[in-house]
Amino acid sequence: MMRALWTAASGMVSQQTNVDVISNNLANVNTTGYKSESAQFKTLLYQTTQAKTTSANGETKPVGAQVGLGTRTASITANFTQGSMTDTGLDTDFAIDGKGFFAVMDDNGDTIYTRNGHFNWSLGNNGGVMLCSSEGYPVLDTTGAPIELDGEYNTSKITIDASGNVCYPDETGNPQPIGYTIGLVQFSNPAGLSRASDSTYKVTDASGEPLQESENPDLKKSKIKQSYLEASNVQVVDEMVNLIVAQRAYEMNSKAIQAADEMLGQANALRR
Repeated sequence: MMRALWTAASGMVSQQTNVDVISNNLANVNTTGYKSESAQFKTLLYQTTQAKTTSANGETKPVGAQVGLGTRTASITANFTQGSMTDTGLDTDFAIDGKGFFAVMDDNGDTIYTRNGHFNWSLGNNGGVMLCSSEGYPVLDTTGAPIELDGEYNTSKITIDASGNVCYPDETGNPQPIGYTIGLVQFSNPAGLSRASDSTYKVTDASGEPLQESENPDLKKSKIKQSYLEASNVQVVDEMVNLIVAQRAYEMNSKAIQAADEMLGQANALRR
């Protein structure tokens, strides 16, 4: 019965983590580029109460008796399905249609990755204009360098085509590439990326190294849609159903603790 107490307690702790993950998904339902997460569980060690080759009479048995000792959180996995496209009407908003990620440089000079394409033009280091994220991080091109243009360009006339090429109107008014391309990368295992703040991700051994779409012909190329943002892929109805299931699982584990407590109370009362 003591074993039942600790087993049910491990289930309550795991379901609390599950509720925390679901709550985070619901809190970010309107976060641009957010990818929903789900908690995965696995069993703890099993305790053998009777070996399969022994019985009370010394006879051989085909199966043994093992009792599980509960559960724990195995991982919290991100779901990288495509979110819906939202038309913003802003020329500096970009959505990715595909598996790609934008590459930006943080304050430490490290490259991080995001699906949030809410960018802006800001003053560059050399007097020009630089394409930056909403946090002020420089957006990187296909060579890993910040996209910084000369001050002679009028940012209101700059456009980005589906391949990420930065374009500017020529004498006839037709947009032409000016030699800069927004870099898009993919990962062999995007679920292995380490989450950071502001909907950004960092590379880990599990995710593998970033693969430049422009340098890997075997990758299916993503497309950039200007004046759009990718909405969160959180499905509120599914999350509410998952929340109810987690609450009921938590409740059942608490009932198991109450049942074990009552059994212990009855056992203690036998001597009176």
